[in-house]
Amino acid sequence: MSWVADAADLRARRVPSILVTLVARRGHAPREAGAKMLVAASEVLGSVGGGNLEAGAVDRAREILADASAGETVAPEFLDFALNDRVPYDHGRQCCGGEVTVLLEHLPVVPAVAVFGSGHVGLELARILSRQDAELWFCDSRPDQVAAVAAEVADCPATVHTVHSMLPESVVADLPAGTHVLVMTHDHGEDLHLCEALLTRLRETDDLGSVGLIGSSAKWARFRTKLADAGFSAEEIARITCPIGLPDLGGRHPATIAVSVSAQLLQRW
Repeated sequence: MSWVADAADLRARRVPSILVTLVARRGHAPREAGAKMLVAASEVLGSVGGGNLEAGAVDRAREILADASAGETVAPEFLDFALNDRVPYDHGRQCCGGEVTVLLEHLPVVPAVAVFGSGHVGLELARILSRQDAELWFCDSRPDQVAAVAAEVADCPATVHTVHSMLPESVVADLPAGTHVLVMTHDHGEDLHLCEALLTRLRETDDLGSVGLIGSSAKWARFRTKLADAGFSAEEIARITCPIGLPDLGGRHPATIAVSVSAQLLQRW
């Protein structure tokens, strides 16, 4: 399998990695310039030459992954390796006699967003968000609305999953960690069930990026009461943002609301 296919597989599995490229070779070395490998937290795909060179690159790649996981900003970096018996080594001596430079580049997991409800605002969100490098889920209990979103996002840059489910809350457990979730169905009963399912997941795993609910302050007041009656604490209920969107951007047109909500999501990314 080529490194491109490996990278695509890691992206599909939402596994962050470091692309290691041997960018320069001076003298003798195990691999040619252009050799690549991918380093994830628990796997290595490909090779840039083995031995101390490769093990040292893997060690540094995993340090970068740990920094990125902790929220630090990481940038591409170069590492130089001398392949002779006079240099310090941690993973075995390489006596090829040459020198190599490798480039380490972070390949992060793309942002994930799940939109429950594909009505007027949901459809406008699909048009905007599908132009981002992101992984998106659009779920609705109405098959016609799911089909409308699928038609809008054909051939878009984003990876889009369209889901028809009569029980949208059953989809919550399948969302990847870090997903930003928007609840905006056509039915307040569906919205409430989704909020309960999302708060339950946050209680059990605390692994969602954010949860937003479309609606007025009056709707949110009713929902807070119902969620409290269902056994959720005030602190848990506060994990849901309602209303959603930029507070200073007014307007009730679906496209305007979608722009506001998308801008807020981009700020969180």
